[in-house]
Amino acid sequence: MKLSARVRGDWFAVPCKGGESVKWLGEETLRRYYKAKSSSGHAIEKVFEVRKAKGGAILDQDDAIKHVLDDNDFVTVVLDSDMSSPVTGPAEPVYVEEKIPEASVETAREYLSLDGNSLSLDDLVRLGKGHYLIKMTVDAEQKVQKARDLLEDIVDKNKLVYGITTGFGKFARVNVEKDKLNELQENLIRSHAAGVGPPLSPERTRMLLALRINVLTKGYSGISMANLKKYIKAFNASCLPWIPEKGTVGASGDLAPLSHLALGMMGEGKMWSPKSGWADAKYVLEFNNLEPIQLGPKEGLALINGTQLIAALGAEALERAESISRQADVVAAFTLDVLKGTTRAFDSNIHSIRPHKGQIDVASRLRSLLHSDTHPSEIAESHRFCDRVQDAYTLRCCPQVHGIVNDTIDFVKGILTTEINSATDNPMVFADRMEIISGGNFHGEYPAKALDYLAIGVHELANMSERRIERLVNPAYSELPAFLTPEGGLNSGFMIAHCTAAALVSENKVLCHPASVDSLTTSAGTEDHVSMGGFAARKCLRVVEHVEQVIAIELLSACQAMEFLRPLKSTPPLEEVYKLVRSVVGPWTRDRYMAPDIEAATKLLQEEKVWYKVKPFIDNYHSQQHVETRVFSPTAIGRPEGPVPKRRKTTSLSRRN
Repeated sequence: MKLSARVRGDWFAVPCKGGESVKWLGEETLRRYYKAKSSSGHAIEKVFEVRKAKGGAILDQDDAIKHVLDDNDFVTVVLDSDMSSPVTGPAEPVYVEEKIPEASVETAREYLSLDGNSLSLDDLVRLGKGHYLIKMTVDAEQKVQKARDLLEDIVDKNKLVYGITTGFGKFARVNVEKDKLNELQENLIRSHAAGVGPPLSPERTRMLLALRINVLTKGYSGISMANLKKYIKAFNASCLPWIPEKGTVGASGDLAPLSHLALGMMGEGKMWSPKSGWADAKYVLEFNNLEPIQLGPKEGLALINGTQLIAALGAEALERAESISRQADVVAAFTLDVLKGTTRAFDSNIHSIRPHKGQIDVASRLRSLLHSDTHPSEIAESHRFCDRVQDAYTLRCCPQVHGIVNDTIDFVKGILTTEINSATDNPMVFADRMEIISGGNFHGEYPAKALDYLAIGVHELANMSERRIERLVNPAYSELPAFLTPEGGLNSGFMIAHCTAAALVSENKVLCHPASVDSLTTSAGTEDHVSMGGFAARKCLRVVEHVEQVIAIELLSACQAMEFLRPLKSTPPLEEVYKLVRSVVGPWTRDRYMAPDIEAATKLLQEEKVWYKVKPFIDNYHSQQHVETRVFSPTAIGRPEGPVPKRRKTTSLSRRN
């Protein structure tokens, strides 16, 4: 057996037969540690405990190694003197949360062929989740090899080309000797791996790695086939380097994050895999039978120029925005029904004379969910002949406001789809022209601007939702008990849940300030305009997360409002949503710990379970009902027969235009 053991950040390969005890393993590791450092202090040090590196399980020191560890396992040896103290703080190793279940990675069997031109955003997200392995197309292999042949010919002829035989940025005029070109590329990776902050999750790192592979397969980077295949093997084994999320200005591309990616592939820094958890990159690669990359001329530059961090985070933000936008329509419909609103504002004639695609789609979706001949609502029937003419804007104007969010998502999807299939290196290798040209495709302004726009657009879903929550909890608007609690005063009900929604919406208003309107000159004036796209992407993700949480609070509030309208029922699709929520969150008869309920509802939305519940009903409505149901309106000419309209309690706000 061979084990990898860590002491105070240093790793040691410790061979053993397996019959030795865990105590022996700790002492042998300590011996090797002091042999590597010096002999001083060895006599006074003692092993306190031995832990598995993955998960941190403490091993019984009397157990035989073969009974508790597998070949090539990773362990951490904690010494007596490593224990926490008021001065030094805790010394136990910090274990990073593993966000990709091992099973989801190991069960991937299907290959996705990459050619640099046809990757979809949906497939990219699925690559991040471990649903696919990667392989190259034959055509892509030929293009990559052709570009590399040209580059090596240029090096052999000692031609002066930026980034290949010269330095970088301000050092573009400094010629580098031929025997130091490999060192030039290695130095580039090490010096540019200067990111800070928490690491990207394994899922996001997989997306980043997949995107970089996709760009390289286009055949304009000059990467060697050997190193590109090592990247692909690392992806397929889920060997994922430690990549801090902060440090890119988005031109010349995402240099710092992509340098950390390349650094791990060189066997330096830290790396994660499902089998090992976090450990030194060289040991993770070795454990997964992978070899570190060996950089030749231009290869370091080929691995780090590009907008792949912006695009990867942007793809996740877009997917989640698309998901929550659909479900925001469902939750808004639920709120409208329990507030006894009217569906007349969603009449198709209204939207056909202002024919924005998103607006028309949202109105159609709302009609399919609310009271109709196909999906009747007892709640709607209960106030059928009231004289309310119109509802508040956050109910009446959902097609107009939610609609532009849908159109924004479609626009951003087009930008990002182009971006993830674009060559974003510099310089570009044009093998057919036998030429290498410096350009600016690495600049992240396109995805940066698009993601700033997406954040502004999707934020409005929460802006509308928070106002609808206010209408649900405020008895002046809802005609329901204050804060949706049956015994107000003794109980506070949804009072502070609404405050949480308000806080998130307010925070989003600051986060929606565009990152891409800023620029700071870097590289001694050579890079004098940058996109700040990395921050745009991270902000956008945070905005989407807040929107999910606000919509979850509205969903809980609408379900609680339903309790006060029983035994009346809403439409069949909305009743299914109610049942779904009640399967994880019960009604509030008195105050209880609310945060877990908000988290549970948020998870339902993130997993799209609300959408999956109503989608069959929406499809059924459109297949069954060819003429839309037009309910009674007190302003319609030729009022249908029925009871005399009853006056409905209204406020001055509800009577305004």
